[in-house]
Amino acid sequence: MLLEALSNASGVSGYEGEVRNIIKEEVKKYVDEVIVNRMGNIIAHKKGNGPKIIIDAHMDEVGFIITGYNEDGTLRFHSLGGINNKIPPAKVVFIGKNRITGVIGIKPIHLQNKEEKEKCMSYSEYCIDIGANSKEETKRLVKLGDNVVFNTMFSEFGKGLIKGKAFDDRIGCAILIEVLKENFNCDIYGTFNVQEEVGERGAYTSSFAINPDIGIVIEGTVCADMPNIPDYKKATEIGKGPAISIMDESSLFSSQVSREIIKIAKEKNIPYQLRKSIAGGNDGGAIHMSGKGAKVATISVPCRYIHSSVSVASLEDYKNTCNLIIEYLKTLG
Repeated sequence: MLLEALSNASGVSGYEGEVRNIIKEEVKKYVDEVIVNRMGNIIAHKKGNGPKIIIDAHMDEVGFIITGYNEDGTLRFHSLGGINNKIPPAKVVFIGKNRITGVIGIKPIHLQNKEEKEKCMSYSEYCIDIGANSKEETKRLVKLGDNVVFNTMFSEFGKGLIKGKAFDDRIGCAILIEVLKENFNCDIYGTFNVQEEVGERGAYTSSFAINPDIGIVIEGTVCADMPNIPDYKKATEIGKGPAISIMDESSLFSSQVSREIIKIAKEKNIPYQLRKSIAGGNDGGAIHMSGKGAKVATISVPCRYIHSSVSVASLEDYKNTCNLIIEYLKTLG
């Protein structure tokens, strides 16, 4: 499964090369032109005569970067992207191109004082243990600036569910590739952008160069369908179809485009839901404001536990999101 390869690949912000290589090899069979710009975005052009459409997904995932060495051979590090400080302790990670295995360490709870037990620890109080016995040994294996990802492997489990790391936004990348396999009348640019998790940086450059009429962002989005969460706080729910956003912290999405997408969903009997939260943001904010501006919508796959070491999603939601985008694009041009 393509999503498995994408999820298992390493690609924190600024280090998306492994993911980029997988996508380039896959999309070249289905588009007229593939460009990698200076920032590292992939722009896959499927030529048409209708309106100019960006279909967007980002390649990067949240993770960490190595910032220093400790005398005992452990490593200092910091986050790349939005990871809650409570997430890292006791997680197993891969470091750098050689995928050195490490364990994120913290002072044992038995030795923590009352204040330490109650507060959220900072990165200065964490370390990564790679099993080395000295700073010199560690320096031979790991370089400053090496990227760090969780070592979670993709798998199917339960009833129609999948789990893995980086579903935000490898799940969007996989869907975009499936969309590009289809034929449409409109002029489509599939943009696989870099550095979304640190400020939508890649999307600003690709959308400025393309200057689209419409932008559709594909995301793995926050899902809070847990027993201790009241219904009104459940932004999305697994198994209820793709989520269509109304607004978030970076965009006020086009009501016209959103209504057209909902109309298609109803006509084609594709389940959908509205995203009931404005928290977070995505590449839509950059596309919305680049060049002459564009109408923007976001269609997302609900994912539990995003921005952590593992996410959970529904295969049916994944397939229905893909189908909804394809059916919408068929109406353009």
